[in-house]
Amino acid sequence: MTSRSVSPRRLWTRSFQYLILAVVVIMVFAPLYQNIVSGLKNNGETRKCSYCWPDPFRWENYIRILFHGSKPTFWTMLGNSLYVLVATTVGVLAISSLAAFVFARMTFKGRDVIFNFLMIGLLFPIGAAILPVFLTVRAMNLIDSLWGVILPQMAFDMAGFIIILRSFFRTIPRELQDAAYIDGCNTFGFFWYIMVPLMRPALAAVAALEAINSWNGFFLPLLVLNKDVLWTLPLGTMQFNGQYGQDIALVQAFVTISMVPTIVFYVLAERQIVSGLTSGAVKG
Repeated sequence: MTSRSVSPRRLWTRSFQYLILAVVVIMVFAPLYQNIVSGLKNNGETRKCSYCWPDPFRWENYIRILFHGSKPTFWTMLGNSLYVLVATTVGVLAISSLAAFVFARMTFKGRDVIFNFLMIGLLFPIGAAILPVFLTVRAMNLIDSLWGVILPQMAFDMAGFIIILRSFFRTIPRELQDAAYIDGCNTFGFFWYIMVPLMRPALAAVAALEAINSWNGFFLPLLVLNKDVLWTLPLGTMQFNGQYGQDIALVQAFVTISMVPTIVFYVLAERQIVSGLTSGAVKG
């Protein structure tokens, strides 16, 4: 039996692809590695060689942050971030799915005009409209309130997710809707009992993307939240860096702990994100 030969051109192309992937992996993981190992050293060891493997492991920085930190504590900021994440994700998921269902399955005058208006909203990120957002939040008396972060995030994130979910809802056969109506199901019952179970991959993808976006939000909390007891983790990380800027190892440990929930959540939700979005691309 003769071995299967590989052409030099294919071998060169494959080697180049692996080289690019290796460079990307190094660029992504090098800062993570540096944060983790620096948090397990003291300041002298971190300044001497921030990328060197710690020997011995020094857990004092993590213990100080988790159990002996200054006000507000890490757990307070973690709780604020979780509150904003859950409220924003649930709100966006509920409103976006209902709106996408209406745009995809119902016919009414002005539907296309309203939908195109939502698409225009994608051109304006929250940073471009920060002044009217701030004035609106202040007029609603939501300064120094977590809802002053939640509601604007929901408003600016819903348009994109409505467009994504609408394409999924349109792939469901019309015959299935007709059969549900014949069996006595009303419009909302068709949405809740039939469409939602069928749309679980897409809904999970939207929920995961919104959760990650909410967790990493910084600019809006910086604008709205002045009381330290309301700080979220991204805002608390900046303030912590300003307070303990000379203690490099402690700051690196704080950043590492702040990244852990995001990394864990993304690892758990990665399959849902990929399967939800790619299935929509295949069906759409």
